Amino acid sequence: MRLVHFVTHPEVVVDPAVPVPEWPLSAAGIRRMGLALEQPWVRGIASVFCSGERKATDAAHLVGDHLGLSPVIVAGLGENDRSATGYLPKAEFEATADRFFDRPDESVRGWERAVAAQRRIVAAMQYVIAAAPPGGDIAVISHGGVGALLLCHLKHVPISRVEDQPGAGGGHVYSFGSATWTLVSGWRLIEA
Repeated sequence: MRLVHFVTHPEVVVDPAVPVPEWPLSAAGIRRMGLALEQPWVRGIASVFCSGERKATDAAHLVGDHLGLSPVIVAGLGENDRSATGYLPKAEFEATADRFFDRPDESVRGWERAVAAQRRIVAAMQYVIAAAPPGGDIAVISHGGVGALLLCHLKHVPISRVEDQPGAGGGHVYSFGSATWTLVSGWRLIEA
């Protein structure tokens, strides 16, 4: 069975003076990606797709360089549009993200609605699976919110932050069958 490995970028350099989509991976994030490249699930990857945000492209290029693959940027894999607020301090961001998931039909503080983001993400994944060369697994490197919304779709459950990646940071992966869209594994650390 060909698998899709949905990967969230690990730690980033948080800089309120830089637009969030332009934040790069931090030294810790780069180190964790290096550890991820040693894991058995990486060996079967034959194609790499990613969001256009820098933190995702940084991670995707590390995977691609390791495997001799060129990552393909798919705009639909981007995080929910939060440009209406831009950077928010952590506590305020978490409270706003909670409302984003709790009120999926509403635009919370001008953010993209969760239902709209989920439709975009599912369409992007359909494109990725159709566009990937035959044979070999697919790596999709994106963001936590994207992963949570896709996981809700895969589990056939209402949109909920319960499906968000565990812990306070990124650097997680789950896998599902590309033909059946059936989960093979839930969230786990990229380096585990």
